[in-house]
Amino acid sequence: MIISPQPSTSRKALVILSSAHQLPLSEPAGHAPISTGFFLIELAQVLKEFGNSHEFTFCTPDGAEPQLDINGLSLPFMATDRFTGAMVSQMLAPKSFARRRPDLVARRDAELRLAARYLGDLPVSRVLPNTDPEVAEFRGEVERVLAGSAKANYLSVQTVVERHRNPDDAFSLSDFDFIHFPGGHAPMVDFRDSPWLGEIINLAYEHKVVLSLICHAPIAMTSAAFRIDESGSPRAVPNHPFRGAKLTTVSKFGELIALTTNYPKIPGKKTRLPYYLDKVLRASGYDVLLSINPAAAKVVWEPHLRLLSSNGPYSMDLHAARLREAVR
Repeated sequence: MIISPQPSTSRKALVILSSAHQLPLSEPAGHAPISTGFFLIELAQVLKEFGNSHEFTFCTPDGAEPQLDINGLSLPFMATDRFTGAMVSQMLAPKSFARRRPDLVARRDAELRLAARYLGDLPVSRVLPNTDPEVAEFRGEVERVLAGSAKANYLSVQTVVERHRNPDDAFSLSDFDFIHFPGGHAPMVDFRDSPWLGEIINLAYEHKVVLSLICHAPIAMTSAAFRIDESGSPRAVPNHPFRGAKLTTVSKFGELIALTTNYPKIPGKKTRLPYYLDKVLRASGYDVLLSINPAAAKVVWEPHLRLLSSNGPYSMDLHAARLREAVR
């Protein structure tokens, strides 16, 4: 009997994660930044969908290690587009929610195993006063699952550009099917107005690479207004090809709900972030499409730009399915 060899993984995907560990607040005045990171659910489904077909390269703006945000492991997020119902169910009976939803527990466990496999022993954000109590108690298990796993290597965005430009380096952005940007609050810190990130975004357009951004990650599109010249200096490109594109992200209304009731809230204080993503993206020339219900899944695809965006973890499964279609 002849056994056919298994096909090698030759297709490639680039994942760009924020490496921010601290999120500044504009209010309360003088308050220290709060612990933050990326949302695993906004990466894990992509790892699951493409893990058998693609080789992943990981990158952060400065090449430093990202941090997993414990708040993104709250079980209702695992319900994705059924988030609202799951959240209400948890609020009505929080102590029994995990027992009543073994499907969500199983998904979270599987996603943690994917994190251990691909990213290794990651730092985990600190528990905040309004962190979901169930996930706060689960934090020790998260560290246990990740402990001892080999850490991933992270290129910096500058290294990605320099390697792409180096004729003696086999690395080329043209070899990547897509670039995925997970969210969480961390991208607010280091994805905005980054010239080196802008160079990657514009190169992706030129080489017909799909751009995939979710939750807070679409703030990276402000960086499309910058390029890096051959001397390594940034230059403004106000008429870049993405200007006027349709996209979606976290709305101001949704952010205010989170800042009033959810984990970023500083107890007893009015809590505000330095800016709102939808307002900044509109000011940057984008056509920002939002859902009336900020917790309702919304996915926007701009085919001529190969630009895919969605508004939060509740969109993740729809987002991954649309990404699969775009890559196919």
